[in-house]
Amino acid sequence: MSKRVMLLLLSIGLLCSGLARAQVSEDYTVVLMTENFPPYNMATNGKNYAREENLNGIAVEVVGEMFKRAGIKYNMTLRFPWERIYKLALDNPNYGVFVTARLPEREKLFKWVGPIGPDDWVMLAKADSSITLNSLEEAKQYRVGAYKGDAIAEHLAKQGLEPDAVFRDQENASKLQNGQIDLWATGDPAGRYLAKQEGITGLKTVLRFDTAQLFLALNPETPDEVVTRLQDALDKMRAEGYIDKVLNAYVQ
Repeated sequence: MSKRVMLLLLSIGLLCSGLARAQVSEDYTVVLMTENFPPYNMATNGKNYAREENLNGIAVEVVGEMFKRAGIKYNMTLRFPWERIYKLALDNPNYGVFVTARLPEREKLFKWVGPIGPDDWVMLAKADSSITLNSLEEAKQYRVGAYKGDAIAEHLAKQGLEPDAVFRDQENASKLQNGQIDLWATGDPAGRYLAKQEGITGLKTVLRFDTAQLFLALNPETPDEVVTRLQDALDKMRAEGYIDKVLNAYVQ
């Protein structure tokens, strides 16, 4: 190989390396979008638009800490509807959206960091309940509360259950505590968070009938170095018990 060709290849390599570094320079900033999804993401004023210090929730705290540890700048906005912020993350190189399920049909659309936390479907009972379940079929003998119009309630109906559905899911926490229902079909950790808002703690999970994990989805043009630094930070946070500590602060 001639000296001229070698110098040319070296120059190209240095140029590419410089571009890669520029992508994750000190000025590189990720625009993070989220929605109202208690207890993971919430506007402190309860509205459908909020920024930065006006946001709280499990994922808001975890994601914020993760970016700080990774040394990557970010700004965070809560907006509505979900379809809009999802598309922003899909179309814009420095955008990300959280929290969202990592589904097979979405796998190649984003670069992923997580998991941040679970989004399970469960049956909750009072702390002193003697109910044990191995399947949804066994739940048919009990009075089950659910959230009207929710995917969980619709799933139960398809399985032959007839849940007592209400318009506010947190009402089920009080109904369970008061003995008006035997079981509450809800999300986890959402159900435990809603119960805590009603002053009710210690509910017992007697059946977990669907499970998923929630992630931060980053635009596919996000530099791999950014993804790696974020994932490493998150993994260390989990190993330290930081994530469990934040989750428990909201649901226990």
